[in-house]
Amino acid sequence: MKSIDRLLQRWRIDKARQFIKPGARILDIGSADGALFRELKISGARGMGIDPTLKASANVDGVPLVAGLFPRDMPDVEPFDAITMLAVLEHFPPAQYEDLKRGCAEFLKPGGRLIVTVPSPKVDAILSLLKFLKLVDGMSLEEHHGFEVSRTTAIFPPENFRLLKHSAFQLGLNNLFIFERI
Repeated sequence: MKSIDRLLQRWRIDKARQFIKPGARILDIGSADGALFRELKISGARGMGIDPTLKASANVDGVPLVAGLFPRDMPDVEPFDAITMLAVLEHFPPAQYEDLKRGCAEFLKPGGRLIVTVPSPKVDAILSLLKFLKLVDGMSLEEHHGFEVSRTTAIFPPENFRLLKHSAFQLGLNNLFIFERI
């Protein structure tokens, strides 16, 4: 990742940080190399990541990172206090939304927080230009599937999740959603 990619990643993590309770056990969907856990200084059993881009499962500072797709490749574990999906939801194809909703409900404790950031569709053009200029790596832009931010609340409906907050950040180009598992 280039420095602008890391800056944007840290910005998303900082937005999520304020909604993660101290001592929470976190599942990071789309964890990549475990950056969320390093930034939040989480180690050991307090976290787990899952990411299909990992070549192999690993432990980073005692945090297991699972190579695979959520929820299909999740190991048999207890539900988490929080699930994060930072710049990840737009990579899921619509055919997987039902499995995603079911998986989040299964792996998140009642009262737990689902923390999601989703870029505006305008970001794709900006990232494409920055990628062309070799200023960002623009990870997996081809997977965005034309995701519309307004679809987020339909994927995580009120019968399973209560929307606590929705706000825009990064000059309105990114969105933060905080849901509570019912």
